[in-house]
Amino acid sequence: MAIDPGLRRLALRTLLAAFPGTKAPEWAARLLTEGLAGHTLFGTNVADPAQVGLLTAELRTVRRDALIAIDEEGGDVTRMAHRTGSPYPGNAALGTVDDPDLTRSVYAAIGTDLAAAGITFDLAPTVDVNTADDNPVIGTRSFGADPLLVVRHATAAIEGLQAAGVAACAKHFPGHGATTADSHLELPTVDAGLTLLRHRDLPPFAAAVAAGTQAIMTAHIRVPALTGTGPATFSHATLTGLLRGEYGFRGAVVTDALEMKGAALAAGGTGEAAVLALAAGADLLCIGARVNLELVDLVAAEIVAGVGDGRLTLSRLEDAAERTAALAGWTQRPATPPRHDAGLGYAAARRAVRVEGSLVELGAPLVVQLESGHSMAEGRVPWGLKPHLDGTEQVSVVAADTSAEALAERAGSRPIVVVGRHTHRAQAARALIETLAARHTVAVVEMGWPASWRPIGARAFVTTYGASHANGRAAAEALGLTATS
Repeated sequence: MAIDPGLRRLALRTLLAAFPGTKAPEWAARLLTEGLAGHTLFGTNVADPAQVGLLTAELRTVRRDALIAIDEEGGDVTRMAHRTGSPYPGNAALGTVDDPDLTRSVYAAIGTDLAAAGITFDLAPTVDVNTADDNPVIGTRSFGADPLLVVRHATAAIEGLQAAGVAACAKHFPGHGATTADSHLELPTVDAGLTLLRHRDLPPFAAAVAAGTQAIMTAHIRVPALTGTGPATFSHATLTGLLRGEYGFRGAVVTDALEMKGAALAAGGTGEAAVLALAAGADLLCIGARVNLELVDLVAAEIVAGVGDGRLTLSRLEDAAERTAALAGWTQRPATPPRHDAGLGYAAARRAVRVEGSLVELGAPLVVQLESGHSMAEGRVPWGLKPHLDGTEQVSVVAADTSAEALAERAGSRPIVVVGRHTHRAQAARALIETLAARHTVAVVEMGWPASWRPIGARAFVTTYGASHANGRAAAEALGLTATS
């Protein structure tokens, strides 16, 4: 059955697609001529800033106001610096310093870098209040566990980013910080009443609206008191009633990637998820990272079918397309991105380092990096101290497959510095460190979200609040292990 071309174009105007490779395939450019809102760039699209600039210029020759989006949060989530790690600390480090002017400057610098590469829409900042130490997907992406602190820094981040002419997108509404499951893999539940949500999770989003954020991203989480049995992305009460009605947000409501299992499984497929999200009040739909022409056509066809069978009204689809066009129009305004010092991110990361205990007698150590996994939001990005060491020996080990005796023997008379991420979450990692600390001079560098666990007997515990390139250098400098320190 033929699809109405006018409706198909309207549907495409609500979609953010993606494509593989460092050059745009023919179909990706052609979809822009057919109305597609734009594309999101991922690490697979990025070789270096100059290449990204050529890529975005090519896309913009097809349609000047095409949205070119990216997940560039600084810290642990970076696409532009996915090969080396970000030169900026992430939100947890900035929240620890608690200097809103610094946060504003760092986000202005990120925005300036993106604008120079032709990127107009940053899917950042994360403004979730991270109240769960074991949160597998937010953690160091959050400014902290205190709602008022997150409010201060959410405001500063949005102001900084948008001062550079790059649209900000506060995420993940109504708050992903209390979850202990990853919405990329399942549908997490936040079992909290509305009173708690209003006190703990929602204030940063109210602040984001007040700061003029151009977009807010939905979370694929279930909050029974608010969303019922489905995710917030499909909840009319959440997106239209709360965000639009109560908080007065007039910008674009953007979905997290609809390929994520928190959405796709709940809906029965990506196309069905698109219809449900639009009907609930979303305007711009992120399809995901693994996108091809067939998937875009499928989603667009399902949206058109939804209008035909009554799941989605034509007026709601038109409204979504208009809001997305308004977002694209905002990105076309003239802007003069502020200039910044190339070392800004490294200086900020140094201010975030916290040392408990003594770093005396830790010279010339054996550095032991505990291998760790990564969330799908982070991707596989290099981390740790190794790029910054002045010749100090480092070994990388899996805690469960390593004995304290073997490491102590290798170290000999040298102290041991153990570097990890979210070390408190892994029993094998905790046991290894505690066994080492009982018989050896040991310091621990925690580069993930810290918890209350501290190993008995450790000489020092160093917290960086993130694992970016900047955080790694700051830790190495604090330990006196860099040639420049």
